[in-house]
Amino acid sequence: MKATELTEFLIKSIAKDPTTVSVKGFDTEEGYVVEVLVSEEDMGAIIGRKGSTIHAIRTIVQASAYANGEKRVKINIDSM
Repeated sequence: MKATELTEFLIKSIAKDPTTVSVKGFDTEEGYVVEVLVSEEDMGAIIGRKGSTIHAIRTIVQASAYANGEKRVKINIDSM
């Protein structure tokens, strides 16, 4: 599973309204960047207490990318 697809699956699983989630990925010089847009209501659930949820998502996606021989993955989250 690609980093973008895995990130989208994990974020949509957590979001209250998965239809508002937008995930796009692109290559940069430093690695692969995944841009995630979620509704303002879902930001708290996605980030989690002290950032624990997003940290776990980043760890899972990076581990998957490493196992598949892909570049370093950075995940940026913003609200709509």
